[in-house]
Amino acid sequence: MSSIHVLSPGLQTTVQDLGRFGWTHFGVSASGAADALALRSANLLVGNAENAATLEMTLAGAEMQFDSATVIALTGSDFGAGLPMWTAIELKAGDAVRCAATRSGARCYMAVRGGLAVPKAMGSASVHVITGVGGRPLRKGDNLQIGSDTVRKPRFTSVVPPLGNPAGLLRVTPAPQAEWFGDDLYRASYTVAEESNRMGLRLRGAAIPSPAGHMLTEGVPLGAIQVPPDGQPIILFVEHQTTGGYPKPANVISADFWRLGQLRPRDEISFERVTIEQAVDFLREQEKWIYSLVRT
Repeated sequence: MSSIHVLSPGLQTTVQDLGRFGWTHFGVSASGAADALALRSANLLVGNAENAATLEMTLAGAEMQFDSATVIALTGSDFGAGLPMWTAIELKAGDAVRCAATRSGARCYMAVRGGLAVPKAMGSASVHVITGVGGRPLRKGDNLQIGSDTVRKPRFTSVVPPLGNPAGLLRVTPAPQAEWFGDDLYRASYTVAEESNRMGLRLRGAAIPSPAGHMLTEGVPLGAIQVPPDGQPIILFVEHQTTGGYPKPANVISADFWRLGQLRPRDEISFERVTIEQAVDFLREQEKWIYSLVRT
């Protein structure tokens, strides 16, 4: 079986797929790729099923050597690998790929034709960084086995990813406690704090008055915006807790989840309110673009 030798792991490089589902009632969130759009695209470009195990690099990329000829694709943010993005790339035996610090966004994805043959935990290859479920970030000297599960031919023509809305703008729909809040969330801009991680994106900006009193703990979804007593919003991210007791004025729409995965510390963001119907239309258009990558 072909393998990848890790020469340098980068800042935080992990194996990810689309996550583990069906375990929320045990307190285990889905985890998975921080930018699922980029992961799905990379897999489709090399001819894998869209949920194949892939490498996710954060802020500073890894250096890896391939012991046999293969096909890869790099999507998401540009990590200065000196290779074309958003297209399938042929590698020869012995080739090395070195990804440097990010030039845009937070995460780059590398899919390998055949996927990564790694053990699964609860039906997923995703590494849940905070708990260690599914493994750990890569280390120097690790070897990753390349699988053989493919579903179509690679696509060697470059594609242009959909942007959809201006950088730094996150579209949201009302959350369960929306009526407790005014329009403060939509009037201000916020900065992503250094303390952010895969569990949550902490924001810094004008404090939002949070209603006094206590609310019952309830289930919380990916993209929920919580407002704790200090008034500084937190966007729940891919490794979020499954329940929470802070009120939520809004929830980031599914079509913008990928944008959450590309936010870096000190990035500035703002929020725009949309309807459920608009959110569905945005997601439908995004899925049409993903479908356009499929070739038999």
